[in-house]
Amino acid sequence: QVQVVESGGGLVQPGESLRLSCAASGTISSINLAAWYRQAPGKERELVATITRSSSTNYADPVKGRFTISRDSAKNTVYLQMDSLKPEDTAVYYCKIVSGLRSDWGQGTQVTVSS
Repeated sequence: QVQVVESGGGLVQPGESLRLSCAASGTISSINLAAWYRQAPGKERELVATITRSSSTNYADPVKGRFTISRDSAKNTVYLQMDSLKPEDTAVYYCKIVSGLRSDWGQGTQVTVSS
């Protein structure tokens, strides 16, 4: 069984930064793919960023140049550095970990950007 726990969310003002963490534990050999998604109130969940086992990354257009996804393989942890935050970034952010044949989600962490 794999447990995925996100942390690092909070309330910030526009233009500020946050770093989200996603820690995977349990019966996990290695992370093949990790992804951050977000879901704003009344909207569908959307993909924000992905990182592969070889650390190849991809970003959704709204966050390109502002967000950075990274990983620490030794700690089975994935990060999302979010800079120049905007009110439209407000959402619950979820982490998905793909390891072997399974895919596991965390419970989400709230990010609120407001003045």
